[in-house]
Amino acid sequence: MTEQEPIYRGKAKSVFRSDNPDELIVKFRDDITAFDGAKKDELAQKGAYNARVSAYLFRYLEENGVSTHFVRMEDETTMIVRPLKMIPVEVIVRNIAAGSIVRNYPFEEGAPLNPPVIVLDYKDDARHDPMINDEIIVALGFMTTEEIAEVKMAALKINDLLKEKIDKIGLDLVDFKLEFGRHGDRILLGDEISMDSMRLWDKKSHASMDKDVYRFDKGDVMATYAEVVRRLTGE
Repeated sequence: MTEQEPIYRGKAKSVFRSDNPDELIVKFRDDITAFDGAKKDELAQKGAYNARVSAYLFRYLEENGVSTHFVRMEDETTMIVRPLKMIPVEVIVRNIAAGSIVRNYPFEEGAPLNPPVIVLDYKDDARHDPMINDEIIVALGFMTTEEIAEVKMAALKINDLLKEKIDKIGLDLVDFKLEFGRHGDRILLGDEISMDSMRLWDKKSHASMDKDVYRFDKGDVMATYAEVVRRLTGE
């Protein structure tokens, strides 16, 4: 595959065209950011760890009936994906109260949320990803009412599958972020599922096992990411 200038450069991934018009090349970089990019660093192997976990979980979801943009891995940091027209809505599934839901609402940190809470945010760094409701999503033309229901149902199915997998490796899936996009007339799961997009707590110690380690200077970030990779993939 031929690489040129990226057609998109995010905070931690770059997207390139490929020789196949129905495939894109996603490069996971070693960049890590927090607080809308106010804090940023480059950590060796971070891209490879996130790519490995994302590929593992995309394959797992595909095997269990969830359609994603994942095609294959080209190398340890290069993922081949189907091109999506991304919907600018972040779908956040919360199983345990933590982070912004505790700051903004009268929940206690660590309180179980049953049933899970789905939060929709407008993906826009300049506006700090404000929460958005179904009516605003429809008014802005991002999705129809039926598509919103489809995405929420997919998010809950993904949550059930991820919780089952992650529970077996001694971690709690506190919350996680999903992004979806259009591929023809279908809506597919895109972006990544990694320690950057999930909040994970160790069941015994309750230690953070995700990007909160970086956000709040809780310890060795790469050792934490490596441990999640080891538990999840056995590598």
